[in-house]
Amino acid sequence: MSQYEARIRAFLDENFPPADAGVVPATDASLLESGVIDSMGVLLLVTWLEQDFGFVVDDDEVLPDNLDSIAAIDGFIARKCVEMEAAG
Repeated sequence: MSQYEARIRAFLDENFPPADAGVVPATDASLLESGVIDSMGVLLLVTWLEQDFGFVVDDDEVLPDNLDSIAAIDGFIARKCVEMEAAG
């Protein structure tokens, strides 16, 4: 399990419970294409990221490359945390 995966999964389970109990999305599965989240869900995800991790998600960062799978979100959080540490 990656560094932030457990926290991401807990957020998804709490805010977007699966229609079929026990169904867990694959780490690299598209959350939008699989119906886990929708466009409004992306806004909730961005708000959670900003509040829980303390960084700002810029408009140009709201992209599938950053937010469409658990693996992408995990990598995005890691990059943003490194940026925050470097900025001091």
